[in-house]
Amino acid sequence: MEYSEVNRLSRLTAILIQLQTKRIVTASELASKFGISKRTIYRDIKALEQSGVPVLTEEGKGYTLMDGYRIPPVMFTEKQANALILAEQLVLKSKDVSFVQDYSEAIDKIKSILKYSIKDKANLLADRTQYNQVKNQERNSNNLSDLQNALTNYKLVKIEYINKENSVSSRLIEPFAILNSENWYLVAYCRLRKEFRFFRPDRIRKMEILSENFEPHNMTLQEYFDKYH
Repeated sequence: MEYSEVNRLSRLTAILIQLQTKRIVTASELASKFGISKRTIYRDIKALEQSGVPVLTEEGKGYTLMDGYRIPPVMFTEKQANALILAEQLVLKSKDVSFVQDYSEAIDKIKSILKYSIKDKANLLADRTQYNQVKNQERNSNNLSDLQNALTNYKLVKIEYINKENSVSSRLIEPFAILNSENWYLVAYCRLRKEFRFFRPDRIRKMEILSENFEPHNMTLQEYFDKYH
């Protein structure tokens, strides 16, 4: 499959999620979000309709989906939906770009499967609890999602790390835990120092997730603190 086809398929999926997230979505909104022309949006909407997606056009307003069309069949209560929306505000305070982006995309997908009545309330709550200074705050790292993936799949990670004295070193590390206290911290076994160390993701200058697996450290986070602190 050509890249352009893959790109369009990905965009059609994203448009479908947007349609499920809000009651009404305009062509202008979609064009702005995906950086394409409104004419391309019209073609994409037509493609979705031809594939059997029940897109309805409300004259002078925008596009909406026939009520009841949802994927997949997962349901949240109103209180559960509200808890997720409020949790998003905590995530938006994160200083890692990848984590904020992944969570925001997940929230969009969750919103897309809510019933219209709960969806409207969830969107209202999101509008009333957003803080621009939080949403627009500066991010200082963009590797937390990859580190989470390496941690859960026991993948060795090669990094170029800048310590607090601004000295750069190359390390092979085995991710063990991720903590947060104003900044994010990665607890990992460092093969260079032959001991567990704390690493700040914003001080990782270069990172590569290797295909090599490491032997899992069979202890809980509490056991780690009891043993090493």
